[in-house]
Amino acid sequence: MSLTCQVQVILNNITKEKAETIRKALEPDNVNFPEGLSLYVENTDNNLVFNFESKKNMKQLIGTIDEVMEHIQVALKVIE
Repeated sequence: MSLTCQVQVILNNITKEKAETIRKALEPDNVNFPEGLSLYVENTDNNLVFNFESKKNMKQLIGTIDEVMEHIQVALKVIE
């Protein structure tokens, strides 16, 4: 039996400039993901949407989400 978990985190009401800055700040972290774990980031209207998916290790998924959220907080503090 295969278990897949998808998590979507949405930053609401964010300007295009802030969204692009956050996306660029996270790009270096979005490489060499472990097998079975993925992150796709997209801008929709005034939202920045983070789509996480794990096909293997749920603890690894939780840790990755936590780390990405920490990086987002740092990026927002720097640009404000």
